[in-house]
Amino acid sequence: MTGRHRRSSRAGRRLTVVVSGVPWDGVKGSERQLAEALTTHTDVLWVDPPVSPATPARYRGLSGAGRQWRSRTRPVSDRLTRLTPVALPGLSRPGVRAATWPMVRSQIRRTLRGMRQWPTAVLACSTHDVLGGWGAGVTNVLYGTDDWVAGAELMRMDVRQIVAGEQRNLARADVVLAVGPELAARWRDSGVAPEVFPNGCDPDAYAGIDQVTPIELPPGFPDKIAGLSGQLSDRIDLRLLEAVADTGVGLLLVGPRAPGWQPDRVDALLARDNVHHTGPVPFERLLPCLARFGVGLTPYADTAFNRASFPLKTLEYLAAGLPVVSTDLPASRRLQAEFRELEITGDADSYALGVLDALSTSPGEARVAARRAFARRHSWAARAARLMELLENREGTT
Repeated sequence: MTGRHRRSSRAGRRLTVVVSGVPWDGVKGSERQLAEALTTHTDVLWVDPPVSPATPARYRGLSGAGRQWRSRTRPVSDRLTRLTPVALPGLSRPGVRAATWPMVRSQIRRTLRGMRQWPTAVLACSTHDVLGGWGAGVTNVLYGTDDWVAGAELMRMDVRQIVAGEQRNLARADVVLAVGPELAARWRDSGVAPEVFPNGCDPDAYAGIDQVTPIELPPGFPDKIAGLSGQLSDRIDLRLLEAVADTGVGLLLVGPRAPGWQPDRVDALLARDNVHHTGPVPFERLLPCLARFGVGLTPYADTAFNRASFPLKTLEYLAAGLPVVSTDLPASRRLQAEFRELEITGDADSYALGVLDALSTSPGEARVAARRAFARRHSWAARAARLMELLENREGTT
């Protein structure tokens, strides 16, 4: 059966394979939100990172799925199918790694045959070996959600391995997407022409925040609350959270805690009476948490990884109608150039003062509407439409 026949077997519907770097049911990040937005234009096969029977539960997403011996395919919606491939135990070790991605490719092909479809595009969201070899007419896309090389240095991973994978995928990609101009500039040195492709948000997901019942908090918790939605990890400048808590306002932390991240200081912060940590919360149950926020926090540390990133949370807070206090990141500066209300601060003391100022300002209807209108201009729907335009332009030249 040819690729053309496979594509036409479901009434001519397009199919895009999104090979993700994170599980579907983990934190709902850029990859999943883009995949969902793409379903307006194309069927999507989402491919989780491979797991093995030895994969720890904490790497299986919020669902806590049990140990898997076989790949698993299930529908998420009418236009989106999820594949969780399996690999050998020790899948990241050098000897086993060489077999991991051929196994994943084989499982993707088997799933496509079962779906009776063949992709028009394969989108890689990591440095793993998934681009190329899909046949004529399939556009290979590298989606740089972050600066993976800077991230490897931050997380003490094998930088040489990440660089090699990045260069291989850049060489094989027909379309290259970079989350910001910093990453795009670095990739241009490799002879490619990246499209700057910032993160977006889903404004409709936050439209009903005024109608939800906020989550219960411990008795006596402060009424004025600063909130952080996202993982507690090395990306966060812990000094800023400590400074906010020192003011006496409530600090509500929503999201998972990275194992081993400054355990003594984080334990001390979470033990304070005016700090509450919910732990991991599925995206579908996030709104009642955000309904408690008086201001959203983007307290990222000043690192090479963060300077090349685009914090999702900033746009999501604005979509919920919240004021935002952010550290001084290039992406935040670009957003502030469009929307002056975004507060950017420097050291811990000024960050805490910015939070107090935001909490003391009345949330008037006009301000809330302006925040939501700005977020809507940066929707994932707009990002997905732009990606489809790039793919169609590519198809028109081949």
